[in-house]
Amino acid sequence: MNPTNLQLVGTILFACAILHTFLVSKIQHLAHKYPEGSMMENLLHFLGEVEAVFGMWAAAFIVYYSATQGFAVYDDHHKVVGGALKYLEQDVNYTEAAFVFVIMCMAGTRPIIVLAEKIIGMIAKVLPFPGKMAFYISALIIGPILGSFITEPAAMTVTALILLDYFFTDEKMSMKFKYATIGLLFVNVSIGGTLSHFAAPPVLMVAGKWHWGFMHMLTNFGYKATISIIIGTLVIAFLFKNELAGKLEIKEKSENWLAPTWWMTLIHIIFMGLVVFSAHHMVFFLGLFLFFLGFTTVTNEYQDQIKLKESLLVGFFLGGLVTLGGQQGWWLQPILTQLGDFVLFVGATSLTAITDNAALTYLGTLVELTDSAKYNLVAGAVAGGGLTVIANAPNPAGFGILKGTFGKDGINPGKLLLGALFPTILAMVFFQILPNLGK
Repeated sequence: MNPTNLQLVGTILFACAILHTFLVSKIQHLAHKYPEGSMMENLLHFLGEVEAVFGMWAAAFIVYYSATQGFAVYDDHHKVVGGALKYLEQDVNYTEAAFVFVIMCMAGTRPIIVLAEKIIGMIAKVLPFPGKMAFYISALIIGPILGSFITEPAAMTVTALILLDYFFTDEKMSMKFKYATIGLLFVNVSIGGTLSHFAAPPVLMVAGKWHWGFMHMLTNFGYKATISIIIGTLVIAFLFKNELAGKLEIKEKSENWLAPTWWMTLIHIIFMGLVVFSAHHMVFFLGLFLFFLGFTTVTNEYQDQIKLKESLLVGFFLGGLVTLGGQQGWWLQPILTQLGDFVLFVGATSLTAITDNAALTYLGTLVELTDSAKYNLVAGAVAGGGLTVIANAPNPAGFGILKGTFGKDGINPGKLLLGALFPTILAMVFFQILPNLGK
């Protein structure tokens, strides 16, 4: 398929954005050479923010689009029928980016974090491991699996905040431990959302079109993902058993800290449930979000500050990714249709490292695929969802929460890739060797 000039420029800018993500730590390091607070230091810090990368390159694409096709072309009834504005309003869907922003804000609140800590703590008590290791294992198994019910972005936010509080701020933890843990977190969340048909972005893209329901996901994907999560987490925990030795140190609360009541937590859960239920209807869940902000203002004493900035950056990242991702079909689609099942599986895992896995599976719905090809495409896409920050929509949320604990240069993409390699291979093996139990 011969690309149009627009598609070609979109692909070149997409490649530039991917390359940019691998250079952010270098840019951040360069920023420290300039006086603190200077214009140059601020500019380089902005250019070194992973969450801002795709938004910047997407903006460059829209400038090119406007220069060549016009910003807005109107018909006689003043309806937009062409130009960059039509592309943004009608050809690109920003619902997922807005959904991740809202659910990340809600999941990062005190009532939800406290509830998750209690659930993880209760399960940790029955595990036959030392206190610190048991809590670590429980967090990295239960948190991601909860993603199948509260959505992956919410699971990523909650689990990352718990890891931040109890492990990543501990000076005893090595960089090797942090990279292995964040790699494991990204992979576990990516595959942990496959127990249901509504929680993982790459599954959401295909479930309706291919008529995949809850039982189909559970029997074909979910049980395999659960086994992989448990084994992968146990292996990493035992590899770092020295760092996870001893009792868990409970984080001290400030004197002014008030525990949320049961009814506040229930209202938060209801808000999150309604947002998940209306995940495809941006106007409705954004309206709900405004009511949610009102509720948190009324119960301010029992709340932490809403993570609006962090959530907006993640939404900006995904918005940029979707804007540029819409131009990649010309080279991705032929690849998907010409590969055999196993090669498609490995290819999907590899391609996920350089493109959002939801975009990859969406392209699969545009062509005719066999049932086995559908399985291998989605299995490969979710297995590779932890390899890079851009591989899975919730990853930027975890990245944004944990990046401050990796030193002044932030998270190195190459080391993140290495950290995610073992759990990724493990997931690939289980998705291939375990039988599909459903029809």
